[in-house]
Amino acid sequence: MNAAETRALLGALRDALGRGQQAAIATVVGVHGSAYRREGTRMLILDDGAQVCMLSGGCLEAEVVEVALEVIRTGVPTVTHYDLSEDATWGLGIGCGGSVDVRVERVDAHDPVTAAWLSALEAGRAAALIVPLRGEGRVLVLPGGEVPGAEVSGEVLGILSSDLHAPAVAAALERLGSREPRAATLTLPGADGAAGTPVFIDLSSPPPQLVLYGAGHDAMPLSAQAHALGYDVHVIDPRGAYLTPGRFPGATLHDLSPEDLGAFTPSPRAHLIVMNHHVDRDRVCLRHALESGAEYVGVLGPRSRALDLLATLEGEGVTFTDAQLGRLRSPIGLRLGAEAPEEVALSILAELMAWRRGYDGSFLSGHAGRIHHAPTHPAAPTT
Repeated sequence: MNAAETRALLGALRDALGRGQQAAIATVVGVHGSAYRREGTRMLILDDGAQVCMLSGGCLEAEVVEVALEVIRTGVPTVTHYDLSEDATWGLGIGCGGSVDVRVERVDAHDPVTAAWLSALEAGRAAALIVPLRGEGRVLVLPGGEVPGAEVSGEVLGILSSDLHAPAVAAALERLGSREPRAATLTLPGADGAAGTPVFIDLSSPPPQLVLYGAGHDAMPLSAQAHALGYDVHVIDPRGAYLTPGRFPGATLHDLSPEDLGAFTPSPRAHLIVMNHHVDRDRVCLRHALESGAEYVGVLGPRSRALDLLATLEGEGVTFTDAQLGRLRSPIGLRLGAEAPEEVALSILAELMAWRRGYDGSFLSGHAGRIHHAPTHPAAPTT
């Protein structure tokens, strides 16, 4: 579930609670075979039946709303299994061939764990919520392994048995450390050979950062599309007249000359794209990007342009390590035949998604394996 969907869900929840409405959140906690969405996808259901966001392509939502209304009434969370291969059940004739498990829980904004979890989601802070799928309660874990005990009652912290607590927290921290943190249900072994306990680990993580060096015309659709996908977009340019909210809605704008780039530090999860269309600015920006800790550095245009920029920097006595050069990507984007700026933006963002999630960006047609099984595996982020 991307940051844009999360923003929409939390905004609707905040408005509903402000009006005195009750609400429930449905979360996909298990996927078996083919399904439209993955673990961690959420949908908000209000007490009047209204819903925000989707768990599927439309085949589950009506049933989940009915379950959620009962959960809102009783306050008892539930996990329901839906077999998407049963076309007759859903009446759509488009069974996905898989099945999903959906957990529905009423939102109690006064519960300290819930309040802290919603706060982490809204702020885009890294956090993991551990929810046993048999039994009650949750534990919130922060990246350093800290559980905010000062904010959470001992009763809530005590719901995980002593044998379950340590492995669950360790598994949550491992997932928080990955490049593209993903929610998942794990079966943790019980004490003394007891049957394993299924535990769902939901994740909140900072949105990926996209930094555009250059505020030209072609940067506008790239910024807009990235913002719609949940990126934290930053645009850097020394031409203040180009840096307006009208041109770059939702983006953070930085009026910086090449000499002042040191005032901006990209995040470790940043994707940096040099696209000034100005040789001198591009050269300085490329140096700033490669010397940062960001894993992805792209240069718009043909490969020869990036090589020329590197040669000029080398002539000025600036050299880069093999590791730094290994992060350079040029040309950028997938081979889609893109021409118009909007098409080029789509090509670039398609590559970024594939790169972040460990996919190769190839056609799905004829693919016999699992659609959501990445052929490559992202490494942990550079710190």
